[in-house]
Amino acid sequence: MKINIQKIQPYEANGIVYHADTCLPLVDAFDRKKLKFKALARHTYPGDRLDKNTLGLNSIGYWDANEPQDWGLDWHRNEGIEFHFLESGTMPYSQENKEMVLQPNYLTITRPWEAHKVGNPHIGMGKFYWVIIDLGVRRPHQEWEWPDWITLTPEDLTRLTTILRQNEKSILKTDKKIRDCFLQIGKAVDTDVDGSSASKLRLLINYLLILILDLLNTDDIVLNESLTDSSRSVKFFLKELENNLTENWTIELMSQSAGVGLTRFTHHFKRLTNLTPMRYLTMKRLEMSKKILLDQRGLTIAEVAYMCGFATSQYFATVFKKHEKCSPNAYRLKHSVEHFQFN
Repeated sequence: MKINIQKIQPYEANGIVYHADTCLPLVDAFDRKKLKFKALARHTYPGDRLDKNTLGLNSIGYWDANEPQDWGLDWHRNEGIEFHFLESGTMPYSQENKEMVLQPNYLTITRPWEAHKVGNPHIGMGKFYWVIIDLGVRRPHQEWEWPDWITLTPEDLTRLTTILRQNEKSILKTDKKIRDCFLQIGKAVDTDVDGSSASKLRLLINYLLILILDLLNTDDIVLNESLTDSSRSVKFFLKELENNLTENWTIELMSQSAGVGLTRFTHHFKRLTNLTPMRYLTMKRLEMSKKILLDQRGLTIAEVAYMCGFATSQYFATVFKKHEKCSPNAYRLKHSVEHFQFN
């Protein structure tokens, strides 16, 4: 199979830009003939192209690894809700703070905002399916919009959406019906030529959603409305901010990235941190600078300032002295002396 990856404009909503996954380790493993891989996809996902008859379906397919693998998919988020299913073998899998080894007939549910990875660090030997459906959201509080070819009744679709939004159970042990559905999905993907399986895929995905709804309805599901509150989206932003301190942030850009209006964003931010957004950012940048000052002593103060997101070395020095009661150089020297005396 020729892997065709289409370059597209990133997804943008409420001023936030999201870049699609490319699954490059999987592409590389396929090129090296490490496993069998077949998928239908759009945007930057690898696989033969999906057509307009399945708009909203971003990727559907499987890989089949029958020898030890030397690759994995590191932490990432998807452009939609993803259902994984393991037909055979075992598969190391992590989602948010949970690590597990998937067994045959296990189904995982991953919402767009949930970070996950496959492999620890390498994937296992097994046949692994996935379906990714774009719901037009990237944050927990945003309303879901299913593709128009999803034909569940309004009542069933509302129930399914409510359960998936207000309960974040991520791993389900499935039954033969779901297994057979994924096997049929695999056959439809295998036989597709330029969209010839579109009707089958639409039918099978609708059936899969009905089966998942039945499975969730028979489980002890406890719904929690707070999971869809906008404060939760601010919490996710705070996690992401830790790895993006050098961005040229303003309060407006922060609220846009969280997908929350400015007033609500500021309110939630203060309640979660007891600080204003800009003061919190400054404190985090200062924490980062102190670590760099000591760990990378060959860097100049200006280099440290820029690495931590400060506009100028002068401003960095002023803010640093205000909070630490000494200059960056003095802080570095003081802790160098303490380290020497201790050793």
